[in-house]
Amino acid sequence: MTKAFLLASAFLLAGSAVAQQQSGAAPQPQTPAPAQAGQAAPAGDQAGGLVVDVEGGTSSPTPIAIPVMPAQQIVDTPAGSTDALGQQLSTIIANDLRNSGLFTPLPPAQLRTVTVPEVTAPAFPYWSGTGAQALVQGYVRANGDGTLTVGCYLYDVAAQTELMRQGFVVPPADWRRAAHKCADSVYSRLTGEGPYFDSRVVYVSETGPKAKRIKRLAIMDQDGANHRFLTNGQSIVLTPRFAPNQQSIVYMSYVGRVPAIYVYDIGSGRQRLVVQNVATTFAPRFSPDGRYILFSMATGGNTDIYRVSSQGGTPQRLTNAPGIDTGGSYSPDGSRIVFESDRSGGQQLYVMNADGSNQQRISFGGGRYATPVWSPRGDLIAFTKISGAFRIGVLSPSGGGERLLTNSWQDEGPSWSPNGRVITFFRSGRGGAGKADLFMVDLTGNVERKIPTPLDGSDPAWGPLRP
Repeated sequence: MTKAFLLASAFLLAGSAVAQQQSGAAPQPQTPAPAQAGQAAPAGDQAGGLVVDVEGGTSSPTPIAIPVMPAQQIVDTPAGSTDALGQQLSTIIANDLRNSGLFTPLPPAQLRTVTVPEVTAPAFPYWSGTGAQALVQGYVRANGDGTLTVGCYLYDVAAQTELMRQGFVVPPADWRRAAHKCADSVYSRLTGEGPYFDSRVVYVSETGPKAKRIKRLAIMDQDGANHRFLTNGQSIVLTPRFAPNQQSIVYMSYVGRVPAIYVYDIGSGRQRLVVQNVATTFAPRFSPDGRYILFSMATGGNTDIYRVSSQGGTPQRLTNAPGIDTGGSYSPDGSRIVFESDRSGGQQLYVMNADGSNQQRISFGGGRYATPVWSPRGDLIAFTKISGAFRIGVLSPSGGGERLLTNSWQDEGPSWSPNGRVITFFRSGRGGAGKADLFMVDLTGNVERKIPTPLDGSDPAWGPLRP
């Protein structure tokens, strides 16, 4: 856990006392300090209770109340006044949970104003009358050192029990991350699934006519916020992918019309050349331990998969079958690689060991298969199915259980959320305009949404959960 998300030690004890003195409310019972962000609370965290079904929940989302987080004192901060932040934090939490497809946040008209002492003593009879099954409450405090404290509490309304508490101390610039982390804690506690809201997406931002597109690297939060461009568009960029440590991005670029693989350092903005060759290179991707970069390269009329040290050096060829082998992606443990090949006469999916041995075909359905990527859980492989239209699908690493999740004209380029429950991809429109947008779809195929971007977008890559 980074310094941006520290344990909010005794934030409720001190905060409630101040609020009680100001409001004249009766003193509330002392409660334990909240748990460190991302961990279960040491006290007040009830076993069992309300559980949300991630498979069937999309057909009947769980009603959840998320009232505005009160401020202990209304104070101006670099991120805005604390009362305005309380409203914005609640809105972001509600949007995250709604976008999962598993929750229906109650409309603002049904949400009462919550005071700071009420955060740990909810008005359960009122919330029960709204139809909410779960309740998320919290508050905002401006600290003397310039940071913000955000409290996050989850309650089972029917059982009238506390299910989870978290506290986050953040610099003002990271206030949105506190909201995402709160939503992650609620999502994980109620579903049993891993978190994914506090994560980022890197993609290729596009503008201009289809025959002459300007393509720039861009990065944003998974909900489209905090968007910024990383490159200026003077050179074409393709297929960006995060490093495991999230500090850098590997991508393909045509600098001086020569294809090459670069690594871009997000913090400094510096980039370094890894592989440059007069032969065409494709789709670089880091190994899970960050030691290697996997890519495809065309030489002598044949395209094969190679790996190279992430620091550069001489590439090692992993495939040598006649035809085109590309689109490699490592399994989470780094032991295997999935890739696409037309060695059988059409694009199909294959898996092999990380050293290139034991190559086996796993797809046998109609049509063609492309852009495979292994789930971070290791249980599924996402791909683009080409059979008339382009659709996003998943199958097991052994080739069984194929399912198509989208049904549009041209959906391609899947990338997994950190918890392996959601896939981002890009969708191209018909006609010559070349318009493309980023979308997300969950594993049921029932929850699909467009990700807002300032311009067109393609080649998305979802990064790991942020520390």
